[in-house]
Amino acid sequence: MSTPNTASETKLKAPAHRLTKLPTYVFAELDELKEAARARGADLIDLGMGNPDQPTPAPIVKAIQDGVANPANHGYPNFKGKPEFREAVANWMQRRYNVTLDPETEVQPLIGSKEGLAHITFAYIDSGDYALVPSPYYPVHSRATWIADGEVYHLPLTAENRFLPDLDSIPEEIARKSKIFIVSYPNNPTAGVADLAFYEKLVAFCRKYGIVLVSDLAYGEISFDGYKPPSIFNVPGAKDVAIEFHSFSKSFNMAGWRAGFAVGNAEIVKALYSIKTNLDYGLASAIQDGGIYALNNAEKFMPTIVQTYQERRDVVVKGFRELGWALEAPKATLYVWLPIPKSFTDSKEWCRYLIDKADVVITPGVAFGEAGDRYFRVSLVSPKETLQKAIERLKERGIRYES
Repeated sequence: MSTPNTASETKLKAPAHRLTKLPTYVFAELDELKEAARARGADLIDLGMGNPDQPTPAPIVKAIQDGVANPANHGYPNFKGKPEFREAVANWMQRRYNVTLDPETEVQPLIGSKEGLAHITFAYIDSGDYALVPSPYYPVHSRATWIADGEVYHLPLTAENRFLPDLDSIPEEIARKSKIFIVSYPNNPTAGVADLAFYEKLVAFCRKYGIVLVSDLAYGEISFDGYKPPSIFNVPGAKDVAIEFHSFSKSFNMAGWRAGFAVGNAEIVKALYSIKTNLDYGLASAIQDGGIYALNNAEKFMPTIVQTYQERRDVVVKGFRELGWALEAPKATLYVWLPIPKSFTDSKEWCRYLIDKADVVITPGVAFGEAGDRYFRVSLVSPKETLQKAIERLKERGIRYES
């Protein structure tokens, strides 16, 4: 049997068929557009990505540095996380949301909440199972189910319904086939928020059908004008069916540290733990030390971070109103969600137009599913001066909303 002499003679077998179910990642296309614009000499203002631009507070960095220097942290971390970390989570949830948790069975550290959202999907979705996902959606909410060879039933989010899914529209046969229901409020990308009345109806729906309710609360602490988003566990009985995901990325400007946690129903947390023990070794111990410090001192850090984003939101809202958009100021998140002008075919065309005409980058709404294709997202992760410069550039280039 001969051995191929060069790599070009070797024909590799195809990747798993589940990868063919994944749509093109629009952010990769956006990167190509930005590279092409910069190649022609464009001075781009990028309002596309949601990557926090502020530094992690220095005392949190110091706690991580001390953790790195501690030899006790140099081995594999415990799968369940440090007891002190889980206790800090439980204490913070009690202070912030008035939610009582058992740190031994109802808290699981994560290597960022995105990882946990994917893994909880893998823990419950088998081939042919359904996940209920509002759309537009944060990509992992749908893509994890497709990777697990499951099916996604999308529930459209509309401005008319305050970007909340219509639970009454779900067909009975789909409800019975569904294993998980993923919601995220405050919502990325729409910036919609949910009240307790909606959560009560959602919990009742999931209890009726035995569906695991996954609440992604990544933006729970980035809220404005005195508004405080609730936890799903503020609804009586939610712990019978729900797990909730939290992130340090936005709340503490810790996106690069990859830290988060899940809390809720002990049986669901155990299923997540079982997946993680087979796929990773848990959150790095020194990062947990930083997380412990952050949670124990949250009230010191969050107000300044939130105030910064609120000031940026005000600049963007005022600016786009002056450009002809009629919009309410979002109550939460790092984003403003806006309709594209009706003269444009889709959000990608609008995105290309803004890059070519004004050297301003936004995120086309289709990046979050087909239901977002008549919208675009503006991120608040640039200084006020940069956001104002982008608004002035749009004005100078004649960009206005056409209804």
